[in-house]
Amino acid sequence: MRLILWDVDGTLIRAGRVAREVVERAVEAVTGTPVGEHGVRMSGKTDPQIVGELLAASGHGDRADALIPAVLERLADELARELPRVATEGRVLPGVPEVLARLDAAPATSQSILTGNIAPNARAKLRALGLEGWFDWRHGAFGSDHHERTALVPTARARATQALGTEPQEVWVVGDTPNDLACARAGGARCLLVATGRFGVEQLSGLGADAVRADLSDAEGVARTLTG
Repeated sequence: MRLILWDVDGTLIRAGRVAREVVERAVEAVTGTPVGEHGVRMSGKTDPQIVGELLAASGHGDRADALIPAVLERLADELARELPRVATEGRVLPGVPEVLARLDAAPATSQSILTGNIAPNARAKLRALGLEGWFDWRHGAFGSDHHERTALVPTARARATQALGTEPQEVWVVGDTPNDLACARAGGARCLLVATGRFGVEQLSGLGADAVRADLSDAEGVARTLTG
């Protein structure tokens, strides 16, 4: 059995500005403090990490452990209200549906999600952009499972073994940041990086990933890499 674990933002889709706005609004709603110009970069991180950094930037770092659960709960509510914006302002990245279809037809291959998003938000974003049905959600791993991204591959492996009745012999993580590679390596997985996020091909190529591509538009080639 081969397990393909997909990152969401910057790899499969771009959700638009709303993805950033809902996190900021959730922090503001719980703390009553505007986050202002915080300078927190969100790509490649888990939602709990992002929230913790925003809390620190807005003067609530000393209460972060107590506040993060409430902020994450509010974050799910904020995104649920904004799904029409995700559907209209967001977009599926080049080649994604074609690659997913090829992998869906590949023998002994299962696709799921590995992302820093909390689980309900990962599923909601992909539903809004028409991709939810390609994945086996029983063995995804999310920011709501652990605040450290490097802990997520073992979670996905264990869930896949339970759901599929066999331990995956090969695991791939597909993502767009150095953190995706670190996550893959920490969990003993292979890694394909795509330069559809904020890191370019040159930046990603020297990191030691098993494969790097500008995007997923060569669906046949990408599927061959992941199943060859």
